[in-house]
Amino acid sequence: MTYCLGLDIGTTGAKALLCDAQGRILATATAEYPLYTPQPLWSEQDPADWWRGAQTALRAVVAQAGARASQITGLGLTGQMHGAVFLDEQGRVIRPALLWNDQRTAAECAEITERVGAARLIEIAGNPALTGFQAPKIVWLRNHEPENFARVAQVLLPKDYIRWRLTGVSGADAADAAGTLLLDLRTRDYSAEILDKLEIPRAWLPRVFEGPEITGTLRPEIAAELGLPAGLPVVAGGGDNAAAAVGTGIVRAGVVSSSIGTSGVIFAHADEIALDPHGRLHTFCHSVPGRYHLMAVTLSAGGAFRWLRDTLGKAASYDEMTAAAATVPPGAEGLLFLPYLTGERTPHLDPLARGAFVGLTARHTPAHLIRAVMEGVVFSLRDGLEIMRGLGVPISQVRATGGGGRSPLWRQMQADIYGAEVVTLTAEEGPAYGAALLAGVGTGAFRDVGEAVERCVTIAGRTAPNAATQDKYLPIYTLYAGVYGQLRATMHALARV
Repeated sequence: MTYCLGLDIGTTGAKALLCDAQGRILATATAEYPLYTPQPLWSEQDPADWWRGAQTALRAVVAQAGARASQITGLGLTGQMHGAVFLDEQGRVIRPALLWNDQRTAAECAEITERVGAARLIEIAGNPALTGFQAPKIVWLRNHEPENFARVAQVLLPKDYIRWRLTGVSGADAADAAGTLLLDLRTRDYSAEILDKLEIPRAWLPRVFEGPEITGTLRPEIAAELGLPAGLPVVAGGGDNAAAAVGTGIVRAGVVSSSIGTSGVIFAHADEIALDPHGRLHTFCHSVPGRYHLMAVTLSAGGAFRWLRDTLGKAASYDEMTAAAATVPPGAEGLLFLPYLTGERTPHLDPLARGAFVGLTARHTPAHLIRAVMEGVVFSLRDGLEIMRGLGVPISQVRATGGGGRSPLWRQMQADIYGAEVVTLTAEEGPAYGAALLAGVGTGAFRDVGEAVERCVTIAGRTAPNAATQDKYLPIYTLYAGVYGQLRATMHALARV
């Protein structure tokens, strides 16, 4: 029996997972590390913490599984996207890494847009300049820490710093590299035009591989420390969303995922590049070689649900809240909720958007508020689906993950509002599982990503839309979709108060 490892360098911790060639999970292990906010809107981590977390998780998962080192044939990497690790000529970390959720680079985004051009950025890189991406972080270092900038010899994404420590290879995968804002989606390599206009040396950036490609092998001294085979192949892997999509089978047209965690994500596979000219959707390379994906993001999804629980001041469980919501009819008797509690990404790209209940009456109870919040989150995710449909992306099945997949009410609500079958999966282990499957593809356990998914990803349950409820939601969604435009000016004025 042979096994594959997946390693996820997340924002809160490192997760290692070991599975066999049938996709059965033998063991998982996690190791947490801190996040630092030295100033408002700043978000940083120490790459040394990632390295310690990766070592701890890898050692623990191998010990847990009781597998012989010789049975482990490959390691795939995944992790938080967009971060910037700056290294000097000796490979030393110059300063703490700037993370995906760091918001300090608004001025740099404006500078990048002016230098490259808004339409040209989307045409080449598939996205507008947003504060989360890596390119604005590089420009920020030049503008604000010139002494550190003068020392830079390499810029790596978070998981690729771990790759470098494991193998000595400076490499990235196409899916994660697409989130730097420096990649040309068509060539799946860095854009000479963007690099030239931003004055970023190509030599600083790692080689780009496809997701299942072997990037290097484990250094002997590291293998000995971790109890892994010397020369173990390390596969490119993917950014966290793309790797998770492999683990949930979003690798062919027509199948999308709907993840409701703290944030909400609609992820769609695309055989060809599909660009939203307004930049409301992210378009990135996929971890499937030669393929792409589109992603819509709702910033406060499950986060809005938690906010309501905390605001109501009740010690209710989420199950108790959804049970209360189930007693209220669709549409919450005329109550709408805009889930823009932390601004909004898709479709508005508006950091000053604000949450709102619209239509409150004396009749409405906490159960109505709960139902309205749940519906508002799904309406917001449908906004992303509608943009995808407008770009010609087929949507025949939605795979529900996160809290939205575990709750029967959330599942039915999604099926009715999306107008598509919603399915759940037997195993939902997130990005580390997808990274392990990519390692299996790269080392020959599977012929390709499609075979890995066919063999390992299985459907546990199906929820079909209820035609009558679907009809009720159509006019309510139309009303929801119009509210932001009517309140935008007021939201922005309130943000300035």
